[in-house]
Amino acid sequence: MRDFIDRVTRPCRRISDFFLLAALCSLLLVIVGEIISTIVFDLLNVQDKLIAWSGSDNVGIFLSMYLSTFGVWIAFLLFTVIFKRNRPMLKALAPNKSLNNMKGIFLGLLLGFGTNGLCVLISLLMGDIKLSYNGFDWKLLIAFLIFIFIQSSSEEVTDRIYLYQKLRRRYRSPLAAILINSIVFMAMHMSNPGFTAVAGSQIFLAGLIWSLLVYYYDSVWAAFWFHTAWNYTQNIIFGLPNSGIVSEYSIFKLEAASARNGLFYNVDFGVEGSIGSSLILLAVIIVLVIINRGKPEKKDYWADAEKLAAGEREAADSAKHAK
Repeated sequence: MRDFIDRVTRPCRRISDFFLLAALCSLLLVIVGEIISTIVFDLLNVQDKLIAWSGSDNVGIFLSMYLSTFGVWIAFLLFTVIFKRNRPMLKALAPNKSLNNMKGIFLGLLLGFGTNGLCVLISLLMGDIKLSYNGFDWKLLIAFLIFIFIQSSSEEVTDRIYLYQKLRRRYRSPLAAILINSIVFMAMHMSNPGFTAVAGSQIFLAGLIWSLLVYYYDSVWAAFWFHTAWNYTQNIIFGLPNSGIVSEYSIFKLEAASARNGLFYNVDFGVEGSIGSSLILLAVIIVLVIINRGKPEKKDYWADAEKLAAGEREAADSAKHAK
């Protein structure tokens, strides 16, 4: 049994890296983050200030919903600083010469705006949705971009850094980290209004793409901005549901009464609930795999820890046999 475990797992593994415990730890990270956000919001009256700044109760509340995820970032930093064995995870945030830089950010924005915008365009052409101009407020557009980045990146920190790296530390195959964190990411959205099996498949595929950006390019920043641009496009530019939730402010507004289910649109969940969006994301995955065919993992943050743990284990075994 030990031989099998040693073939599947790495000597630097921790008990909490077992996939079920790792998933629970990532959930705990989110819960701690929510507690931190709630305390700060209550102490500083953040929501009231956003309502006053925006001039609208609904817009202020919606802005605060996105901003309230900032606590996840603080919780992540606490989880990595306090537990020193997690500190290599912080390296995933550092700039590098691969794509954890401005090129990666640009790629993420291009992919996010492009894939989601294509789904919206096809839905319009097929007559499944109708949009009308609602208004342009540059202050709100910038605020929403910043706050949606905070929300989207907090999910990426939870899944594509914390959970991904915990799984990567335990399992020899990177595929375990790629697949399991994408499944957990999907599961965390199952309580969203209008969630369906099709919506779940699209969220899972999105998680796969962002995991592949980490695996092939060591670029969580490309994942940050792909995720941000995807949410921002449908929610703030076109006024469509984002995981079933509709923004109180957007440049365009959906004529909801005329919306219908189609290949690229679902009336309850938006483009994310459509077969078409899943096919587009699947195409992105195929392209990423093909152009990186045969290439190894860009960066393994646990290689040194694995060698050290292996050496310590061998020394312990030798000492044991010597006795």
